[in-house]
Order: sequence, then structure tokens, then C-alpha cells
Amino acid sequence: MMRLFLGCFLFLLVFKGFSQEKTFSIDTLYVKIDSLYREDQFYAGLNYNSIVKKPEGLSQEKISFGFSAGFLRDFPLNKKRTFAIAPGIGFTFNNYLHNMAITGTSNSPVYSIIESDVDFDKNRFEQFRVELPLEFRWRTSTPESYQFFRLYGGFKVSYLLYDKSVFDDGVQKIVIKGNKDFEELLYGVYISMGYSAFNLQVYYGLNSFFKSTAQIDSVPLSMNTLSLGVVFYIL
Repeated sequence: MMRLFLGCFLFLLVFKGFSQEKTFSIDTLYVKIDSLYREDQFYAGLNYNSIVKKPEGLSQEKISFGFSAGFLRDFPLNKKRTFAIAPGIGFTFNNYLHNMAITGTSNSPVYSIIESDVDFDKNRFEQFRVELPLEFRWRTSTPESYQFFRLYGGFKVSYLLYDKSVFDDGVQKIVIKGNKDFEELLYGVYISMGYSAFNLQVYYGLNSFFKSTAQIDSVPLSMNTLSLGVVFYIL
């Protein structure tokens, strides 16, 4: 028992002496800062779609929504890493509700404006696309802060993977997939701005959803999109 007591006493003396020589505090901790950081590598967005350059009589009476998600590779252009370029790849889904009926078949679609006195249950078309954005970036980020102002502008090209239109007037329901008149390639410009996680984004399509073969009364359809939404960037 005495040997055990002496052993414990000597251990405490040694530990106390060691602790006096090696005093640790929060000030002595070293936190490594990544000076070669990259920002905003993933994105996800939700947007409202408005149709512009629409044919006479076409209107949108309900909310047309869309969402997108993808990856952007950030390439800083200056030492402070406040300027960068970011190419990427992603997917986007957009839904358009309106009063233009698409009937017929995928190889022979027929387009017409629904009269105001005609009731219908559903009328929409939707598209799922793969998109290739290219962003030019300015931000006030630093290696120590994840909250900063950003202003990003870009150009994107998207390719049509899937499309579907639905017209249901309560008597008949017409569903068309793979409409030959939809333009496979769409391209447009956009700008994103905000602070921290919350950012507004505006996108304007430079070409029409439809090819020149899509017509109403021998007049080609010309329908572009203007989207307004929010986008979230993630490291």
C-alpha cells in the first residue's frame, strides 16, 4: 500500500512539472488556412418562368416553375481569388402553363390558342435538359470567410433530353412526348447576385423553344423564356 501511495505521489509530481513546462492554450493552436481555396462549386436553383415573344392571344394564368442543379469548376484568375471563371455541367427542369393547346401527335403536332370561354383542366408542356453553363465571377470572399457578396454573369447552352405536353379539357386527354418541333439546343445569358447563401438569378433565352416548323395559322411560333429565381451556391 505504501509503495502504491509513493508511486502515485511521484507520478503526480512528474506530471505537475511537465504541465508547468508545457502549457497549452487556445492562443497556441495553429489553424491552417487554405489560401488556394475555390468557391461555389455546386449550385441549386428554383425559378419562375415567364414566356416572352409569345404569339397573339397566348397568356400564362398559373405559376410556371423550374429548378436546376449542377457542378461548376472554379478557376480563380487573380492572387486574391476575387475574380474567377467557372465552366460546369448540370440538369434543369422547366414547366410552362399557358392557354396554347398542343394536340395531334409527336410527328404531326397541332397548335392552337384556347378560347377564353373554353374550360380545360390541364394544359402545359415541360422539358428536362442537360445544361453547360460558363460563369464569369466577382466576389468579396477571403480564406477566412464564407459570407460575401457575389456578382456572377454567364452564358449557358442546354440540350433537350425529355419533353412532354399535356392537354386535358375534361373530355379528352392528349399527351405528347418527343415533340419534333421542340428545339433541341437552347442558349441564353444570365446574371446572379447576392450575399451569403441567398442569391437572385435572372436568365433570358436567346432562341425560341420551337423550330420554324411549329406554326399557328401559318405564323411560326416564337417563344423565348425569361426566368427569375433564387440560386444557392455550395462549396
